[in-house]
Amino acid sequence: MKPKIFNPAENKVGGFTENDGTIDFYARVNSLINKDLVVLDYGAGRGGWENDKCKYRKEIRALRGKAKKLYASDIDEAVLLNKNVDQSLLMKGNKVNVKDNFFDIVIADYVLEHIKDPYEFAIEVNRILKPGGWFCARTPHKFSLISISARIIKNQFHKNLLRYVQPDRYAVDIFPTFYRLNTLKDLKNFFPKYRDMSFIYRTEPSYYFGNKYIFKLQRLLKPILISPLIGNLFIFKQKQN
Repeated sequence: MKPKIFNPAENKVGGFTENDGTIDFYARVNSLINKDLVVLDYGAGRGGWENDKCKYRKEIRALRGKAKKLYASDIDEAVLLNKNVDQSLLMKGNKVNVKDNFFDIVIADYVLEHIKDPYEFAIEVNRILKPGGWFCARTPHKFSLISISARIIKNQFHKNLLRYVQPDRYAVDIFPTFYRLNTLKDLKNFFPKYRDMSFIYRTEPSYYFGNKYIFKLQRLLKPILISPLIGNLFIFKQKQN
């Protein structure tokens, strides 16, 4: 019999912990969206989050119907199967097949760590985003313990490793990582003319082998570790007119 995977939110009201990064991030994204805006979920993939068992987290993450039109884009053809958006766009490299100044909001959720050419990516985001529009992203800090471990272990071994450290993760959702846009300084350098409201979010442990004792140990260490070691970057940048 397969052992039960520990879920730290299982006995919490609503099915989420008191420090749920997904809820915090998408609450802020929701505060920016209205039905007059055109929104892009960049690097959206197949939209695997729809399998989330937490109803509230799914509802706050579901953006379709909250904007005038919601697009998804990705280099992976799986994006064409994404049912959480109004229209999917298959990309070539970092290029999104739309005209300039097309989107009011561009969201990149756990995408920046996979960007191989940050200069090309920043140029494309700037091209497709309207003046006054928002670039919203979530990504691990370059110097988080997880990011450091991922850089030590070669990309071709990530799928096998994640089967153990994050057993509820699907192999189809695992991609090569580079961490070239993963500090606040890097982001300021590549988006220099944007109003910046980004910060480091001290997230719950995500990689704990499905084991409650490892999870609790990481939680005990959390107050004494500096934010970059355990944090995600929450990026909110507004393109200036």
